[in-house]
Amino acid sequence: MQDLKNLSQKKTSGGSGLFGGGSGNRRMKTTDQPVRSRLLPPTGKRRRHLKLALLFIAIVLALVPLGILALRQAEPVRLHARSWIASFTEVSVKPAEAARPPVSLSRFETASDLLATADVNGSRLSVRTSEGLQHIYTIQGGLQRRVYEYLAKNQVPYGVFVAIEPTSGRILGMTAYSSIDPDWAKRSVYELYPMASLFKIITASAALENHKITPESVIEFRGNSYSENPRYWDASPRGRNNRMDVTYAMGKSINPVYGRVASDLAGKPAVMESISRFGFNQELLPGIPAKPSQAAEPVNNHGLRLMGAGLDRDVKISPLHAAVIMSAIANGGKMMIPGLTGSIVDGQGIEKETFTPRELRRLVTPETSASLTRMLSSTVLTGTSRKAFHDRRGRPMLDVSIAAKTGSINGTDPKGHYSWFAAFAPIQNPRIALVALVINPDKWKIKASHVGEQALQEFFRK
Repeated sequence: MQDLKNLSQKKTSGGSGLFGGGSGNRRMKTTDQPVRSRLLPPTGKRRRHLKLALLFIAIVLALVPLGILALRQAEPVRLHARSWIASFTEVSVKPAEAARPPVSLSRFETASDLLATADVNGSRLSVRTSEGLQHIYTIQGGLQRRVYEYLAKNQVPYGVFVAIEPTSGRILGMTAYSSIDPDWAKRSVYELYPMASLFKIITASAALENHKITPESVIEFRGNSYSENPRYWDASPRGRNNRMDVTYAMGKSINPVYGRVASDLAGKPAVMESISRFGFNQELLPGIPAKPSQAAEPVNNHGLRLMGAGLDRDVKISPLHAAVIMSAIANGGKMMIPGLTGSIVDGQGIEKETFTPRELRRLVTPETSASLTRMLSSTVLTGTSRKAFHDRRGRPMLDVSIAAKTGSINGTDPKGHYSWFAAFAPIQNPRIALVALVINPDKWKIKASHVGEQALQEFFRK
């Protein structure tokens, strides 16, 4: 390692750079007196480099405060620009939300999901949840089994059934079967399907509530009874029109009659008011996962006639909602909240909850309900369901008076021919209201009326 003395006597290397010297090196004189080194002013090319460097430093020093000021002023502008851009975007950045607890299922939905695993004890169905609660169903085991086995025996492509006790809302049966798509059956009771001619009940209600018709009212029309083109339904002033009372027309499901009732007698405001009162386009059933039924306002008289006749395929309803409507008509116009469990018992056998009938709303007046019942009674006696409830000699297969309505229309989800049957019985003191829907391709074995007949046979079996 060299000491400072030896270090000071070594040659210094040539420098290059901003203040570096040339290629020659200067030595320190070896005299007793220190010699001051002289720094000669740069000349030539080095002088030009020095001027440029000084000018660059001066510019940088001058721009630094200006840049800081500009950045401070640009921050609000930047924030404003970002807000302006965000206002035109569909998805805005939101702060992270706190984790939400999972949504708990309602008692009805829990019982519905577990229904397929229920234990059968005679006519009683029950199931125990993972929490140890036992749900005891309102469903009648015999009725449930009879309908399901009938659907399965006939390999129905798509079939669903719901039955309700009118005075209380207790669900007496709720089952479905599909030979094509078993997953469809799991939610079919809550899904929406074209309502078809079941809508004639709402058309008649609108006219009855506004005193535009009675069960004896006669309507004239042109064209075929099952015509689907409202252009040909107006009565000809020259006469020779078809004439039919609304009760017979309800049983036979005559399109021109109820298309004209909707447009020429009840009118759009009354029809739309009836639609709302019957629970369409709204969340109707609390705690029940049924999709809201749909019925958009017609844009013209042509559309109103199609709707009134049940030919508007965009008018859709769930089987559960349809059953609730039939139950309300059977109950003098009062709609009850449907219930699936009669009681819930804990692990110690203590009853925690019991079913209590609750009125949801009034659909129609008792007078309108009585008139509708008269009109609906013709369906089984002389109308579209006569063959399903009478033998080949014309004798009734069931000694019970029935009010009913059928519906028939083609649909796409799932694809096929939709067959509805909605009914309640007995007419004098209704104990059961039911709805069946069967969806078939071109060839079929049974329709919804046959399912309804099997259900009523079981329910009233002595």
